[in-house]
Amino acid sequence: MRKLNAKCIYPDWPAPDNVRGFTTTRGGGVSSGCWSSFNLGDHCGDDPADVKSNRAMLDALLPSPANWLRQVHGTQALKIPGKQETIPQGDALVTVTPGQVCAVLTADCLPVFLCNRRGDRVGVAHAGWRGLANGILPAAVRAMDEDPGELLAWLGPAIGPQAYEVGPDVAAAFAGEFPAGFLARGDRFLMDIYALARLKLAAAGVRSVYGGGFCTFTESTRFFSYRRDGVTGRMASLIWFDRGPEDQFAGA
Repeated sequence: MRKLNAKCIYPDWPAPDNVRGFTTTRGGGVSSGCWSSFNLGDHCGDDPADVKSNRAMLDALLPSPANWLRQVHGTQALKIPGKQETIPQGDALVTVTPGQVCAVLTADCLPVFLCNRRGDRVGVAHAGWRGLANGILPAAVRAMDEDPGELLAWLGPAIGPQAYEVGPDVAAAFAGEFPAGFLARGDRFLMDIYALARLKLAAAGVRSVYGGGFCTFTESTRFFSYRRDGVTGRMASLIWFDRGPEDQFAGA
């Protein structure tokens, strides 16, 4: 995969050569204070001018401006829409159009990248525990409109199983399908969001799943973490595909 920025994290998966994607880290931007420095979230209290500057720097790495969502921890997976005056509500984006960039924001939740083996459709989902419980990953797989056996998935940076503490209500939401997925810690539980996502993807028919192993909570110099800091910025996870090796997009 072609690298556009050394500070970004690139999926380590056997995607077709024309599939591009990365997750940003917290370094390299202009935001200060709690949002230092490459905050891309426009809803978390940062100076709007700083967010605008950070997003402009991001767009310079992309073939076209990123398509954003108003994320609500729901289960709506959308195809990249045409021109709209407002940002659509949803938690996954899919495209079959070359050069159109799907984007989600996270700061502990799990970004899940998807592509097919032909390299002509891609998507990304925002998966917190509520989205996982309600079905965001099966919805994203359906929106890909592809045989799930032909899909690849990569699990981007999220809060790790040693740090993701949840209450018994969260554990109960997955008890029937994931009885061994929670480690008791007093009256709380540690949740492995990566293992749970793999389970959900397998149930949806996606067998080729890669990634995991990051921890946004413990890697404080690298990642924003809502659980750790409360008021903080957001990373972006983005994916698109080129028409083919002849394409030369800006920032490459």
